[in-house]
Amino acid sequence: MTIFAKLEGRDRLIQYHNAAWDELWKSDIIIEGDPQAQQDLRSMLYHLTSFSRAGTSYSLSPMGLSGLGYNGHVFWDTDIWMFPALLVLHPDIAKSLIEYRFERLEPARKNAFSHGFKGAMYPWESADSGVEETPVWALSGPFEHHISADVALAAWNYYCVTQDKVWLKEKGWPILSQTAEFWASRVERSGPNQFDIKNVVAADEWAENVDNNAFTNAAAKLNLKNANLAAAVLGLPQNKDWALVENNIPILKFPDGVTKEHATYKGEGIKQGDVNLLAYPLKSITDKNQILKDLAYYETRVPDEGTPAMTHAIFALLYARTDHAEKAYKYFNEAYQPNLNPPFRVIAETKGGTNPYFATGAGGVLQSVLMGFGGLDITNKGIVQIPSVLPAKWKSIKITGVGIEKKTFSVTNKN
Repeated sequence: MTIFAKLEGRDRLIQYHNAAWDELWKSDIIIEGDPQAQQDLRSMLYHLTSFSRAGTSYSLSPMGLSGLGYNGHVFWDTDIWMFPALLVLHPDIAKSLIEYRFERLEPARKNAFSHGFKGAMYPWESADSGVEETPVWALSGPFEHHISADVALAAWNYYCVTQDKVWLKEKGWPILSQTAEFWASRVERSGPNQFDIKNVVAADEWAENVDNNAFTNAAAKLNLKNANLAAAVLGLPQNKDWALVENNIPILKFPDGVTKEHATYKGEGIKQGDVNLLAYPLKSITDKNQILKDLAYYETRVPDEGTPAMTHAIFALLYARTDHAEKAYKYFNEAYQPNLNPPFRVIAETKGGTNPYFATGAGGVLQSVLMGFGGLDITNKGIVQIPSVLPAKWKSIKITGVGIEKKTFSVTNKN
């Protein structure tokens, strides 16, 4: 490669480099009225596209290529936080990320077997081999099982955006069916209409070894549902046991109707969003009043320090989707501005942190703009635009190069 670069020469290499970036920047987020937010979002897009590459089977680590944070391992950070932003703007890059998971399906099957389960159980921390790489002192390795459903959601969403049935048959179906088999064996069938998922680490990682965690349960239900949807697309028979399990995994509530994070939750502080993720990206809670009720409760449970950047981004997204523009804008700013480090405004994982670049946080903030203020929504039939609101400061937002058809979507402030 060094000899190749030498003989290509500086001018030709720079020409190719610029042309490649010009192509990437055809997919962009353009905000009118907020130059600083515009610059910050472009920085986030730059980092995500710098850290990943189409035509590979490489995935993204929380710190990307910026340093040795998290040892370059792949977590749910990729599938839930970074993947969706890349999927709507760069489906070809997103394909590389899900290809990484497909190539490590066999180690996930062995992982499930070693735990006494069927199907495929993806590791919490994954590296080149696809085996569990989590340090032994972290309980997330043996117990944070929602990762398998996160991988499955990414696979289904890739099909939804591309409508590529060949890919679904060859790559998506093996992931979706094997993770569904995992959940069908993972639940404890405690009695009629009661299939519990016990002893997990929640998406809120301060909740360890709890039963019926809201996010884990809802993600498992969606995994089972989407596996049967994939079967229908491919002309395969419906799996009745998957449907039975899906319908009998509980989502708990407090007496006042607020969604309960887990069976023994009593209002403790939370490390990061859990229940609120049921409204997005899981979309298992769709009632606006329920979404707002859960937001009002859990936004007061997040401490000011020591929590990752993504939670406030989800708050921003959900408030934008429920017509609360200024509250959405408040949380949009809180999601990343306290985490910035000079002189280049790079994002750290936590407020006041110094371990940039936190690509996970960038992915969350980008989703708050794309799917929140921008109103983009991934449906079974592709990307659509739903009603959303903009903060008073923003005159308009334009999102270019969306999906495989490279569409443009716009929102103009009505104020």
